Amino acid sequence: MSKISKSWRRAPRTALAACAVASLVAGLAACGGDGGDDEQAALGKDDTLTITTFSEFGYGDLIEQWNADPERPFKVKQTVVAEWDTWKQSLTTGLQSGEGLTDIVAVEGDMMPALVAEGASEQFVDLTDKELDSRWMESKYLEGQTADGKQIGYPTDAGPEAFCYRADLFEKAGLPSDRESVKALFKDWDTYFATGEQFKKKVPNTAWYDSSGAIAQAMLNQVEFPFQTKDQKIDVDNPELRNVYDTVSQYAPTLSTKVEQWGEDWMANFTNDGFATIPCPGWMFANIKDSAPDVKGWDIVDAFPGGGGNWGGSYLAVPAQSEHQEEAKEFANYLTNAESEVAASKVAGNFPANLEAQETLAAENATDPYFNDAPTSQILANRAKAVPAGVPFKGDKYSDILGLFQQAIRRVDEGTDPDKSWATFVEGVEGMS
Repeated sequence: MSKISKSWRRAPRTALAACAVASLVAGLAACGGDGGDDEQAALGKDDTLTITTFSEFGYGDLIEQWNADPERPFKVKQTVVAEWDTWKQSLTTGLQSGEGLTDIVAVEGDMMPALVAEGASEQFVDLTDKELDSRWMESKYLEGQTADGKQIGYPTDAGPEAFCYRADLFEKAGLPSDRESVKALFKDWDTYFATGEQFKKKVPNTAWYDSSGAIAQAMLNQVEFPFQTKDQKIDVDNPELRNVYDTVSQYAPTLSTKVEQWGEDWMANFTNDGFATIPCPGWMFANIKDSAPDVKGWDIVDAFPGGGGNWGGSYLAVPAQSEHQEEAKEFANYLTNAESEVAASKVAGNFPANLEAQETLAAENATDPYFNDAPTSQILANRAKAVPAGVPFKGDKYSDILGLFQQAIRRVDEGTDPDKSWATFVEGVEGMS
C-alpha cells in the first residue's frame, strides 16, 4: 500500500517492500543497549506517555477520551506515521541505536517473527499477563510470542479471509450469485479454479482474480511450514510450497490479471470490470470501496477455499528503552481490550483480534450496503474461527523469503518460464544462508 499515493488502509507489506529482516535481527543483536529497566520513571497526571502508530489504527478518539478523563494517571500523545515502510525504517533505526523510540510502538505482523527471534526480543519488554491469555485469537497471540513464552506484542487486529466477488459478473457468466449459493464455488481451490475456467469461457475479457500474487499469498497462508522448519532451518524444497507455486503459475495465463498488486493497473481494474474475485480480509473492504465507490455488484461470501487463512494484523509493543514501561504496558492493555478494539474497528475498519470484540461486533449484526448488505462482522467472525493457530509458521526469515517468492510469481506473470523462475528463487534463498 505504501507504493501508491492513495490512502490505503493497513495491509501487509508487499514483496517490493520487503527488506532484509534477517539483517535487522543481526543488527539488534549487535547494536543498541540492553534496554534494562534500571532507569524507570513513574508518570504523574501531567506527564505524557508516547505511542507511534502507522496508517490508521482508529485510536484518535480513544486517546482524546483518555486525556479528558481527570481520573487517568497520565496523558498520552500519539504520533501517526502515514506508511508502514517509513515507520519500519525509523523503528529499525531506533531499535538498533537503543534510543529515540516512543514508549509504545505499533508493529506490522510480518515483522513480528524477526522481533521474537533470539537476539531481537531482548529489545522489548515482556508483556506476559496470564489474565490476558484468552483475550485474543490464539493464532495472533502466539505470533507475538517468543519460543520460550515471552509476549512481545499485544495483537490489535487480524485478517481472517473471506472472498469478495462481483455478483453482477457472476450472473453474466451464468453462475449463481447469491451469497449462500456461491459458497459451493469456494469450497476448495480445485473448485475455485475450475469455476474460474468456466467463468472465463462466458466473460473472456474479465480475469477471474485480481492478481497472481494475492492468490499465492492466500494459498501460502494455509501452508504450515512454507519456508522454514520449526527450528528455523530454511526449507523451500517442500511439496506444499511447490504446489502453491505450480498452481498459481499454471493458472496465471488464463485466470489472473497478471498485474502487480497495489500497482496502478491493479487499482484501475476495480473500475473497469478487470476481475471478478479477490481474497478479502476485513481491511480489503475499505480498499475496494475507496477504489470503486460507484461500482455496483460487490458482495462477500462467507467461505474460503480450503478452510481458513489470515492475511495481516498488527501489534503494540513496548521497547525496552522506554523509561515508562509499566505505564506503557497498562496503556497497550487498554488499547487492546474489547471495548477499545470495537471502537477502533468502527473508525478504521480493521477486524479486531480481541475475541470479545469480535463477538460484540457480530452481535450487532451490522450490514454493509456497498456489499449488498452483507453481514460483514458476522462473516469475518466466522472466518476467524476457521483460521488454524500457528499457520503458517513464520520463521525469522519469513519476510525475506516471501519477498523472493512473490518476485518469482511476478516473473511468471511477465512471461518467464516457471521452472527458470523457480530456480532463480531457490538461488536467491540459498544466497541468504
